[in-house]
Amino acid sequence: MTTYKGFPKNFMWGGAIAANQAEGAWNVDGKGPSVADVASYKPHLSVEDYAGHVGISTKMIEEAMADPSDRDYPKRRGIDFYHRYKEDLALFAEMGFKTLRVSIAWSRIFPTGEESVPNEKGLQFYENLFTEMKRLHIEPIVTLSHYEMPLALSLKYNGWYERKVVDYFVEFSRVCFTRYQNLVKYWLTFNEVDSINRHPFTTAGIIPDRCPEGQEDQVVYQALHHQLVASAMVTKDCHEIIPGSLMGCMLTKLTTYPNTCNPNDVEITLQRNLNNYFYSDVQVFGEYPILTERILASKGVHIRMEPGDREVLKAHTVDFVSFSYYMSLTESAEAGKERTAGNTIMGVKNPYLPSTDWGWQIDPVGLKISLIELYDRYKKPLIIVENGMGAVDEVAEDGSIHDEYRIQYFRDHFRQMKEAVEAGVDLFGYTSWAPIDLISASTSQMSKRYGFIYVDQDDLGNGTLARSRKDSFHWYKKVIETNGEEL
Repeated sequence: MTTYKGFPKNFMWGGAIAANQAEGAWNVDGKGPSVADVASYKPHLSVEDYAGHVGISTKMIEEAMADPSDRDYPKRRGIDFYHRYKEDLALFAEMGFKTLRVSIAWSRIFPTGEESVPNEKGLQFYENLFTEMKRLHIEPIVTLSHYEMPLALSLKYNGWYERKVVDYFVEFSRVCFTRYQNLVKYWLTFNEVDSINRHPFTTAGIIPDRCPEGQEDQVVYQALHHQLVASAMVTKDCHEIIPGSLMGCMLTKLTTYPNTCNPNDVEITLQRNLNNYFYSDVQVFGEYPILTERILASKGVHIRMEPGDREVLKAHTVDFVSFSYYMSLTESAEAGKERTAGNTIMGVKNPYLPSTDWGWQIDPVGLKISLIELYDRYKKPLIIVENGMGAVDEVAEDGSIHDEYRIQYFRDHFRQMKEAVEAGVDLFGYTSWAPIDLISASTSQMSKRYGFIYVDQDDLGNGTLARSRKDSFHWYKKVIETNGEEL
């Protein structure tokens, strides 16, 4: 085993964005609408509503599509990365980025998902993007599906519930592998594949009022099975079309502690953590966990599998494991405990941890724990592809943004990452969420800012879209320059 004092020499420092939160240009150059384009602005969303099925209905979708503006649908405008990507990449290169995680908007390539011929203008945009990244020596890490499936597939098939969608996704992926085989080595299939239970429409295009009454769980797990099979199928294609390519899975790491040492708290926490691992277990080990299958059966969920599905899952597992980590949670069997928000999930509030402006508890040690747990379980290379804090930034009269709170957040997490690496964890990269301010995933707010780069735009879309460097920009540049030694 290779041991490191500090981060490995070729460690991939960078950042991560998603097409639906950054690109904008939602109806430009032949792009079709995606599920993200009907996500509304929710400035007053209660933290209790972050978890569970974020409300959507056929009527809400119809109303959204009858409105051609982006006023109430901020992801339609993003931060105009579609037209400003060269400017943004230049800023990332100035920070010294080794890598940038991006996603491909499926409906920019296949507007409805069912076309027989891909949209050339969409293909060309990503070719231009990846070419510019390569010119700047920034390695692309590309997510094939990051909360942006074609809306037409959601409406016609109730998203991933219908098996036919597997074929469309496989074709979309093959087109991407073939077109970008000389530009992209690192790929991810589904962003936070486990999130299908928390927001099935965002993740898999499932519309609750189109599910058979009382069968929502059946629909969700059937759709998940289709995604897992599709992931294995495109992993096979990726390896065949791009020799030397690497395919990863992507998990929301929801590290959960028992709220007390009461055995009942320990048991419920164990169940929660095992459920979190279920999704990546299938993609790493190539099979459904026995305990999960029994739990699903006890709930009356019976997944329809086609002949060969289990063999495909087993034969085409991922090469590495990527994950998001924002906070830890605690769990209790006792009713009435105060709960707080996390990454579209709720947990019992931990009295030992501070919280962000949005109630997410800050736990750097939890990141080290997560790294050790994941590496011990999977024994595959790891990369953190989302980590950061949403905050309200204030612009001083001279235009400066003093975000010491963000610097402290990253400093504390990087120290724990370093300790995990020195303990023997094979961690090969880190991409912050997000290196530039963009539209929030849950509430579609712009005021929930994550970036090292400030974007002059408010929640309602007002502003010049000018980019400016925060104090954290210069700090992260030094971190990368010294490979994490100067924090």
